Amino acid sequence: MNEADIANGGAAAGGLITFIILIAILLLYIVSVWKIFTKAGKPGWACLIPIYNFIVFLEVVGRPIWWIILMLIPFVNIIIILILCLDLAKSFGKSAAFGVFMFLFTIFLGLPIFQVIIGLGSSTYQGPSAAQA
Repeated sequence: MNEADIANGGAAAGGLITFIILIAILLLYIVSVWKIFTKAGKPGWACLIPIYNFIVFLEVVGRPIWWIILMLIPFVNIIIILILCLDLAKSFGKSAAFGVFMFLFTIFLGLPIFQVIIGLGSSTYQGPSAAQA
């Protein structure tokens, strides 16, 4: 066994560890969004269906379904995601700062920490915040 074989084995182990961490984060995100949907009176399984999960999310925060089109426009979609994070935070009785941190952690770090707080924590659904405005 030479040094190249040892290095390749280490790289493979590092790749496997990274893969396991990414799967764990994905599962945590799925469980959190499932709980968010059920707290809002929507079917939890909807988080597993692409596009439909976004429609349900828009219903939870009170935004119109045509906002899906805005998500297809580059750079506009980033602003829309920020607005939706703020709406989700308000829909569960959290502050605007909570929504901003949810946006930052999700977009830039890929970590669903704030979704976990809402979904698995004691937060209760207050109704669609955008519909109240």
